[in-house]
Amino acid sequence: MSDDQRKVPSKVADDRVSLTSFLDYQRATLALKCQGLTGEQLKEKAVPTSGLSLLGLVRHAAEVERGWFGMVLRGEQRAALWPAVDGDFGEFHVDAADVEEAFTFWREACEDSRAVTDAFVSLDDTVEFRGETVSLRYVLTHMIEEYARHNGHADLLREAIDGAVGE
Repeated sequence: MSDDQRKVPSKVADDRVSLTSFLDYQRATLALKCQGLTGEQLKEKAVPTSGLSLLGLVRHAAEVERGWFGMVLRGEQRAALWPAVDGDFGEFHVDAADVEEAFTFWREACEDSRAVTDAFVSLDDTVEFRGETVSLRYVLTHMIEEYARHNGHADLLREAIDGAVGE
């Protein structure tokens, strides 16, 4: 986990650059937490009281990117990449998961999300989604929160898998 190539966000950037930079930083943090692990390690549910795995978090991130940027902001109808299993999020069921497929879907979802963001003129531009008004600013802020929360989970999982710690 020593090859940290994340770009630290500017301390003086405008709002749009700050939000998109922090989101990219959080995306890169999740990738860093997964770096150098085998497929089996990525699938490992390393905390006995939890069904979370690093690969499950990557798959969840792909679904969340697709949901907020594709469905909410772009208005697309999208089926889940990994349908629910017994009422639970399908992305967390990783025993038979294809690791490369998950990372490819996630990377593609992030690129698509960046394109959606770039298509909005202002952070204050809004869309209507399920009876609510949602701004680009809200989605970017929510996504930073989503990644930050799950990166905390990733910290614990990675440490339990191989002892690696750090941002």
